[in-house]
Amino acid sequence: MKTVVIGLFILTYILLLTFPRIRAYIALASAAVFVFLGIMPFGKVFTAIDWNVLMMIAGTMGIVYFFIESKMPALLADLIIEKTPNVKWAIIALSLFAGFISAFVDNVATVLMVAPVALDIAKKLKISPVPSIIAIAIASNLQGAATLVGDTTSILLGSHADLTFFDFFFFQGKLSLFWVVQAGALAATLILLYIFRKEKQPVTLTEKTVVKDYFPSVLLIGMIVLLIVASFLPNMPKTINGIICMSLFFIGLVRSLLQAKDLKVVSKALGEIDYFTLLLLAGLFVVIGSLTEAGVVSDISKSLSKHYSPWYTSQRRI
Repeated sequence: MKTVVIGLFILTYILLLTFPRIRAYIALASAAVFVFLGIMPFGKVFTAIDWNVLMMIAGTMGIVYFFIESKMPALLADLIIEKTPNVKWAIIALSLFAGFISAFVDNVATVLMVAPVALDIAKKLKISPVPSIIAIAIASNLQGAATLVGDTTSILLGSHADLTFFDFFFFQGKLSLFWVVQAGALAATLILLYIFRKEKQPVTLTEKTVVKDYFPSVLLIGMIVLLIVASFLPNMPKTINGIICMSLFFIGLVRSLLQAKDLKVVSKALGEIDYFTLLLLAGLFVVIGSLTEAGVVSDISKSLSKHYSPWYTSQRRI
């Protein structure tokens, strides 16, 4: 049976890499096969899915939508551009800004916020926007791993390892993932300074973005604060992070509906949630749960433990 499980998993992995556009359906189909074969009992499917992660991602996406619609990110970018003397420093500043935002907001959403500013600068100065867009994308992707809420991967890691928000900064008295990411960001910034060393055209801001609604910013900041507080409170339910994110998103939905008095506002906000990613993760949770259920994960763990245990013991003695 374990041979069949491993074979199905490898096949699933190959298909996911080969057909990225339909990977959610591949994951769901694979999960269905595991259930049909009895490897994953039907009664355990619901518990195999990490609902805390799914709710957290969905809620964060919804809050980020309101944040983008408020034009606050555009205003922050304008303020940064206003303080930069030339193209080189404008790109560096936008890259750092994208990284900062991405530590708390989904990577794709971050690029959607900052990239239009870079495109506008490139258009005005008649230069290629490609290098600046790449710089923004790399910075946002890198910093997504810096905090608990920065990216799907961080959310999955935090949920599985039961990490608090501050565990990403200091773990067991040692510097944690956040500082590793910052070291990478520093190195990347130095490289960008070298790449754009000749881009010294002056940058001027013709019109500053006007923000008329600060409530989405309050929602985003409130989400971060509540996630931090919840991580230190005892006896919290396992889905507390997801509950916080979904509750704040629901508050944003209700407020938008009351203001616009049009259901289209709600449907548009709900439409901004990446259901494809959520379905992919749901399917993968069942697939990984099937590996655990069949004992494959346990076997791998024991094998690695036997392999590395003598080396680890010798290092400890040294």
